[in-house]
Amino acid sequence: MKYIPFFGCMISMKYPQFEASVRKTMPNIGVELVDVKGFTCCPDPIYFKAEDKIEWLTIAGRNICLAEEAGYDIITMCSGCTATLSEANHILKENPDVRNEINKRLSKINKKFEGSISVRHIVTVIRDDIGIDKVKESVINPLEDLKVAIHYGCHLLKPSRIMQVDDPDHPTILEDLVSAIGATPLEHEERLLCCGKACMSEEIPPKMVYDVLSSIEKIKADCMGLICPTCFDEYDIGQIRVGRKFNKKFNIPIIYYFQLLGIAQGFKPEEMGLHRHKVKADYLFKEDVKV
Repeated sequence: MKYIPFFGCMISMKYPQFEASVRKTMPNIGVELVDVKGFTCCPDPIYFKAEDKIEWLTIAGRNICLAEEAGYDIITMCSGCTATLSEANHILKENPDVRNEINKRLSKINKKFEGSISVRHIVTVIRDDIGIDKVKESVINPLEDLKVAIHYGCHLLKPSRIMQVDDPDHPTILEDLVSAIGATPLEHEERLLCCGKACMSEEIPPKMVYDVLSSIEKIKADCMGLICPTCFDEYDIGQIRVGRKFNKKFNIPIIYYFQLLGIAQGFKPEEMGLHRHKVKADYLFKEDVKV
């Protein structure tokens, strides 16, 4: 099945290992990525949107237009990009007055929003279009001894009326995907807590990161598994900053789901870019762990 990938800014510029993990693993489950030239920032679903919603919709609308012209749905690998493009797509489809205003702006560059495609996070495409069983079939190296603490973050699930990914209070999609590669997903008290990146306060985010990491440490998970590069940023290098602030040393590797999938499909940890993380996943290299 063919989809247009939208990797966004942070993955492309800061965490290319995430893009590589997606590009290497998707062919093994029957997904063909059709690249489109000309995408820009999504743009940001919080600060940019709050500053000027019409400009926000115009930029998002232009990105969607590029995919409409190619004729395939967009799949996103970043929860923030999912939030922006999904909400913009919803607003422009449902509100004719707003759509007309945005199309007036887009006409200056010979673009027109038609509302002909969908925007979804890649994990929902795997669950709903490809099937979890296809993921299981691609596994040649099941991660049987790996305990993965799940982190959902905010934008994948909410607002649920627009995102329509899962029950926002009792989601299971990431647990199902982790189980499909042979690992054990673990719930913890703060698995739905925001990473804190969007908070304007300088004091609140470190405490939120501390609370989430403490919750994971409590259940003795081997790593945190997630699907958002912004959350990754907060918990990978962020746990080093938080450790200094609270005089508490954490050692919890933070791993993007498709890196785990790649290892389960037989790729080496280095091929998935795990060596690029600040908190190293040393246990993945030990012979006594089946990875």
